[in-house]
Amino acid sequence: MLLNAQGGAFCATHEIQYGSKCHIVGCTNDKIGKTLACEQHAEDWSRSVQQRSQATLSGVRRAINRPGDQQEWQRRAQRNQQPHDEEETDVHQRRNYFTPNRYYCVETVCAPSTCGVVIAWTKFAKAESPTNILNWLQDLYPTESSRPNFICIDRACRVLRTAAANGSWNE
Repeated sequence: MLLNAQGGAFCATHEIQYGSKCHIVGCTNDKIGKTLACEQHAEDWSRSVQQRSQATLSGVRRAINRPGDQQEWQRRAQRNQQPHDEEETDVHQRRNYFTPNRYYCVETVCAPSTCGVVIAWTKFAKAESPTNILNWLQDLYPTESSRPNFICIDRACRVLRTAAANGSWNE
């Protein structure tokens, strides 16, 4: 869990280990002042701060919310199949730790008999793929006696096909 949930990138252990160091991946220099970078990477820090500034975010929001005036990247996104249905393909390497990781989704298990009370949840970093779902269910219900009688899931066909293909259905 993050030590600082309002922009921190490290848990308590890693904050102790790396908190005083430059937050550029691979750099071991000490950070300067109230920045998260060393002197060598000060320009990277400034660029990051500028990209996350209120003025920049307001401009992005205006561009996104213009009715009838879609940008090319918005039109392209509508044509693509949603990535959460696919296995994780690209391995994105972080360049810095100025901000915390972003997660693709939070998956929950709810109890139908108690008005949808959340029993368990997990975060999927890159994809809500059938393999990720099956692995999480295996961790959540490790023995046959711990498993519920049924599971309802919005991508049941894909999860069932993957379970049959990888042999986890046999359990």
